[in-house]
Amino acid sequence: MTTPDARSGTGRPAELFFEDLVPGLTVDLGVVTVDADEMVAFARRFDPQWYHVDPDLAAASRHGGLIASGFYTVSLFMRAYVDHLLSRAAADASPGLEELRWLAPVRAGDRLAVRVDVMGARPSTARPGLGTVSLTGTMLRLGPDDRPEQEVLRTRFRGWFAVRPVEADPAEAEAPETEAPEAAPTPDADQPAVDQPDGGPTAADPPTDGSSDGAPTEISDSPEAHRPD
Repeated sequence: MTTPDARSGTGRPAELFFEDLVPGLTVDLGVVTVDADEMVAFARRFDPQWYHVDPDLAAASRHGGLIASGFYTVSLFMRAYVDHLLSRAAADASPGLEELRWLAPVRAGDRLAVRVDVMGARPSTARPGLGTVSLTGTMLRLGPDDRPEQEVLRTRFRGWFAVRPVEADPAEAEAPETEAPEAAPTPDADQPAVDQPDGGPTAADPPTDGSSDGAPTEISDSPEAHRPD
């Protein structure tokens, strides 16, 4: 059964853990194409500034047409990050970001190459079992020949990732059972008690409590008689 710490950011079994995200690693997050309808719908819902939603005003401005909301652009980055990395990695929450920069306008039809670079990694002191990974994300506009033309977004942030689970040693998990020692045999009633020590009381011995009728010795009901060892 997969434990929560061994699941990826999308809930599937994880294949990448904190130990795999070493500084210097670059992860290609694919290429996304900016959809015109989605870009404007996002702006109308979350960032309805005129250069995002009004084609006429935007065309007459220095922008020369509609440009994407920066938050739409970073949402495209986030989706690529989830699809190509977090869906495979044992990702936990993120403690936040340090930088988010929109370096150039993004327009409908742009093709943006996305990647993340691992800048640092250390075990988390606040959350045992997790490691903190420092990442830089970038998006670059591609030209007709698929070569990068311009960087349009850069962000620096941190993510928590679970350390790789330690599997139990099968040899320890399947330790042989120890047999209980056999109980000493009870002597039969019709055989002489040859193993009793000399001088030990027998059924024929008279009682030693001063009674002569063989009545059982009275058990004290005082607290001292019931005090545990």
